[in-house]
Amino acid sequence: MSRYLSIATAAVCLSAIAASAYAGVTNDIPSCYAANHIEPMAGGAAHELFIAIDQTTVFDEKLRAQIMEMAGKAIRPAGAYTLFDFSAFSQGHYTEVVTRGVIESQMPEKVRNDISERALRSFDACMTGQAAFARKVLLSDVTHVESMATNDLAKSDILAALKDISDKVRASPASDKVVLLASDMLENSSVSSFYAHDAVRRIDPRVEIKKASAAGMIGDFGGARVYVIGAGLLAGDAKVRNVYRDPQTINALKQFWTLYFERSNASIGEFGTPALLGTVGY
Repeated sequence: MSRYLSIATAAVCLSAIAASAYAGVTNDIPSCYAANHIEPMAGGAAHELFIAIDQTTVFDEKLRAQIMEMAGKAIRPAGAYTLFDFSAFSQGHYTEVVTRGVIESQMPEKVRNDISERALRSFDACMTGQAAFARKVLLSDVTHVESMATNDLAKSDILAALKDISDKVRASPASDKVVLLASDMLENSSVSSFYAHDAVRRIDPRVEIKKASAAGMIGDFGGARVYVIGAGLLAGDAKVRNVYRDPQTINALKQFWTLYFERSNASIGEFGTPALLGTVGY
């Protein structure tokens, strides 16, 4: 594997910033086509996974493992990923792109026939290394973002963050766009608060969606499917974490976010309260 990674490193030397699969978009993964002076395949990534991690939500080991497992699904030919972190717009925290990578398409057989055997060996080794390198980069960055989660932020601007993130999702040329949203989904901002007395408040979904609309917080995710992990989690000491969340309260939370994503040109694939129970369709 060291040979493969050295090929990926060599590609970095050819270009200070790896060539993107489409113009104007950052790609942190070196291009095997560029490294081997081969014209890249047209079309770019067909699938893109957007991972948005709320740094006001502290996940337990099982939920962190589930986030990592889904992140790994992005590593496939003609696949791309974008990792965001977000929290509250205070104390130096804000929504940002942590990393983005593209795993390139395999070369079609008719193109391979026109390339020398030596160049093909180099290209195939690079492609194997590219996938391994992308996985290492993404999972390392996910681990780092999760490690920075804190219960100390008083606010959680989920709606504002999602509106910003939706712009990036909509702009992706991928035909299949999936968002993994790792968050307690408990808004606590100037728009609204889903808390009451250190517990989850039973909200009225239609009242809350009116507040979000009035504040200009409805986004446009360009038809993406959204999977939520961590909904309803409570942060703090054991007493707070163990407060009972009745099914009606959690159902109201789910209804609100279902309405929100419908109005934001997206659909919910699954709403994990807190864990995902099904297979993610990606």
